[in-house]
Amino acid sequence: MPRRAESTREAAGVGIFALGASWLLGAALLAAPAGLVAADRVRTHEIAIQGLLFVPETLTVRPGDVVVWINKDPFPHTVTAAGAFDSGSIAAGKSWRFTAKKAGTYPYLCTLHTTMKGTLRVE
Repeated sequence: MPRRAESTREAAGVGIFALGASWLLGAALLAAPAGLVAADRVRTHEIAIQGLLFVPETLTVRPGDVVVWINKDPFPHTVTAAGAFDSGSIAAGKSWRFTAKKAGTYPYLCTLHTTMKGTLRVE
């Protein structure tokens, strides 16, 4: 019986150690510079193509982020930024993905409906 009490104390000590180590790790992550923790987080952003508009009209993303244009209109559209990207025709109900690589401001339009304009900012 005395051995069981000792094992219980040992187990409690291990549990307290593990809890302390977890707390220290969490505190270290909170104290780390944001760039070290969040640098690898790639975000996916959506732009709706709806009612002959890009919604939102202007979007700011970080290099490495993915932008998905989703065509919610009943007819095709394009997403075209001269010299930077071109989706080709995006059919009704379909989407197109683009990975932002280079910082800059990219005005784009639908070549099928030239009044449809948007801006992608990569910062």
